[in-house]
Amino acid sequence: MWADGGYTGRLVDLARDVLRIALTVVRRTDDATGFVVLPRRWLVERTFAWLMHSRRLARDYETRTGTSEAVIRWSMSIVMSRRLARRAR
Repeated sequence: MWADGGYTGRLVDLARDVLRIALTVVRRTDDATGFVVLPRRWLVERTFAWLMHSRRLARDYETRTGTSEAVIRWSMSIVMSRRLARRAR
């Protein structure tokens, strides 16, 4: 799993100890100036862009986190099923 440079410290330990997943923090190099595309960062940004096509996720209308999580899973299921259906043709 990849995370932004802001997610360091306790989150890495939590992911390793409790969730049993390897969390890799993607950081900028010190010699980079200006805008630099970070490796693996575009995967997350692209996925967020796909999810924002869902009208329910364009604004945060939900008050319960469980409902928000269900809408995110539903939207990602639609994205994935459309991609699979496109490949099957």
